[in-house]
Amino acid sequence: MTDPDFNAKRPSRMKPIIWTIVLLAAGYGGWKWWQGRGSGEVTTTGPVGRGPVGPTAVSVAEVREMDFEEWSTVSGTFTPLDVVTVRSRVDGQLMKVNFTEGSTVKEGDLLAEIDPRPYQVQLDQAIGQEARNQALLQNARADLVRYETLLKQDSIAKQQVDAQTSLVMQYEAAIAADAASIAAAKLQLEFTKVTAPLTGRVGLRQVDPGNQIRASDAAGLVTITRMDPMGLIFAVPQELVPSLIVNLNAKTPVPVEALAADQRTVLAGGKLQTSDNQIDTASGTLRLRAVFPNPDGTLFPNQFVNVRLRVSVAPKSLVVPASAVQESSRGRFVYLANPDGTVTFRKIESGPTFREMTRVLSGVQLGDKVITAGTDRLRDGAKIEVIQPDAEPAAATGKPTRKEK
Repeated sequence: MTDPDFNAKRPSRMKPIIWTIVLLAAGYGGWKWWQGRGSGEVTTTGPVGRGPVGPTAVSVAEVREMDFEEWSTVSGTFTPLDVVTVRSRVDGQLMKVNFTEGSTVKEGDLLAEIDPRPYQVQLDQAIGQEARNQALLQNARADLVRYETLLKQDSIAKQQVDAQTSLVMQYEAAIAADAASIAAAKLQLEFTKVTAPLTGRVGLRQVDPGNQIRASDAAGLVTITRMDPMGLIFAVPQELVPSLIVNLNAKTPVPVEALAADQRTVLAGGKLQTSDNQIDTASGTLRLRAVFPNPDGTLFPNQFVNVRLRVSVAPKSLVVPASAVQESSRGRFVYLANPDGTVTFRKIESGPTFREMTRVLSGVQLGDKVITAGTDRLRDGAKIEVIQPDAEPAAATGKPTRKEK
């Protein structure tokens, strides 16, 4: 006879064993799924395990040869080549201001006028003094002629002739001094008209008409900044200095670009002009200056920008699209498309990236076809189907979207 208590307890004893088997099976299945996911298999099995679905669709591009430009990106500040604080050269009352704040003026334009009347009076006085001395000189010369005639007749002493000769020379010296006084007075009068010393943009005026101004005023009347061309000051690491100095010494143009905050939009293009004469020991950098054409005045002094300059050019370099270069724990690599429809894993040594093209130092050959899209589930020897070869790389057109190392 069966014990009812035994039958009632039997299922409860089996439950832990059943649940243990279920958990082990689930764990083993999850582990196998994770292993398959991490192995990068190119094929998958169908719902009933009937084998691979098919080759992976990919895009390819050929390894090309080109003169590869290596560029470096740093930060810099636009600095005008010339900044002048316009000051009055004479003291007086400011009568008139002839410029509009923020406008562009040309060299020699009249900026302001100072009361000229005191300086006109000084000029008139100098002219009058010269006229007086001219009259005295004429009279002294006439007396000298008469004295010389009397001396020949032995009617007067030679000492009197010598004294008259000295007097003539004094008046001649006085007239020379009068000429200098007239020139100085004319110059002072000319200085009452303040003109622009250079072509540039004027800032905000510091003094209003009617005020008394002096030549010693530190603030001056206004500041003029040369806007075209515009300078750009930036610093580069000392490792880049040798190649840049070689180009400067050889007068080889080194292109420089000013970039917006996104480091992709080019604000303006210029050329490297010169360098400082020593490396900053604190930062290990060398200050450089580039010059940018600025005819429309869109570049402003003290404007902070990102700076991209060409460091060197490597002729006949092998390059591949940047999208073809993959990274793993083993380093950088590419997948090569084989003629039989399979791929080969190839480890490479790569250089910098520019204009969406990466320079390859070793690992590929000219004409090799690299996978540029569809690499997510590839592995060495996987089957592929080329759907759409990449179009001609943007770098060949000379107007690409650029990418820095």
